[in-house]
Amino acid sequence: MARALGCYEGSLQKIIHRWKYQGKASVTPYLGEWIAERFDRYWNPRVLDLLVPVPLHRKRLRERGFNQALLLARELSRRTQIPYQVRILQKKRATPPQVQLNGEEREKRVKGAFHITHRDRVEGKTILLIDDVYTTGATVNECSKVLIRGGAKRVDVFTLAHTMKNS
Repeated sequence: MARALGCYEGSLQKIIHRWKYQGKASVTPYLGEWIAERFDRYWNPRVLDLLVPVPLHRKRLRERGFNQALLLARELSRRTQIPYQVRILQKKRATPPQVQLNGEEREKRVKGAFHITHRDRVEGKTILLIDDVYTTGATVNECSKVLIRGGAKRVDVFTLAHTMKNS
């Protein structure tokens, strides 16, 4: 199951862009509050074992200075008491920005880009994968596949926004 709080357009798109690309990390608590307030519409915190943010490659992390998915996961964890894990899912291969790519191109770019570092922390767990924007689903689908192959019982996805088009 994948859920998003809104469409990636208008004010929400502007806030996310400022947050990610202009380094406005000061909006994180507000976005965290928003995602936490709507969390229980879709999930019961007692059925989730772990929050896992979609990882950034270390090169992109250095460029941006923060991982927006990690900031969301940390805020959601603080508000729901569901633990989060930062290093069990890692991006082992850098991929170019996917903004201008269609779904098929995105899938090719992210295939094999992620791996699990601690299988024992994933086995049998119900995981909520956290990211900022669900575009074509290529990234979260690849992450989910890796987590399931690593032994996760179930992986759901929660994002701030989703796009309405697949290109």
